[in-house]
Amino acid sequence: MTDFKIVSDFKMTGDQPEAVDKLVAGLDKGFQHQTLLGVTGSGKTFTMANVIERVQRPTLVICHNKTLAAQLSSEFKEFFPDNAVEYFVSYYDYYQPEAYVPSKDLYIEKDADINEEIDKLRHAATHALLNRRDVLIVASVSCIYGLGEPGEYQGFVTTIKKGQHYGRQQLLRQLIDAQYTRNEMDLARGKFRIKGDTLEIQPAYEELALRIEFFW
Repeated sequence: MTDFKIVSDFKMTGDQPEAVDKLVAGLDKGFQHQTLLGVTGSGKTFTMANVIERVQRPTLVICHNKTLAAQLSSEFKEFFPDNAVEYFVSYYDYYQPEAYVPSKDLYIEKDADINEEIDKLRHAATHALLNRRDVLIVASVSCIYGLGEPGEYQGFVTTIKKGQHYGRQQLLRQLIDAQYTRNEMDLARGKFRIKGDTLEIQPAYEELALRIEFFW
């Protein structure tokens, strides 16, 4: 498994080495809370990247809004290009909860508009957590809300290896149970199509589609 490794021309300067040493020491001692102080532009993100590289643990960075989360995700991706730096925020572009206005006897239905790209990134983050340890998730506070049990999510995972034996119909049933839909015309995210012994799947978590060929 790949270790966290910073790729950068920058080197720690000033108080940064001391700050990293103290933060790592605090983690080793089991401190639940530590605070890194610094003005804007003082290199706090780079300092935290060095802490992550030292401790080699899966990391969650929580931000108070999507804009800051996107900025930090971009910065951490530059520092850790060979590791899984993922972005996990609310996928709603618009959300109207169910409501009732008694004075007008008016019922308002729940309505929402889901951002497909953000939904894909959320699946990519979950996929990375289930498959590797060098994972850094940059998230908004929405990540603390109930998203289902990890075991239940993992129960829908289908593992496919080249050269192994799989029943064609059984594999299709597993895809449908995982909420994939069959579409012979448009192979979009979360869909699959099949022609003869060839099955093509567009995973919900990435741009690269899979082609599986069955023999006999």
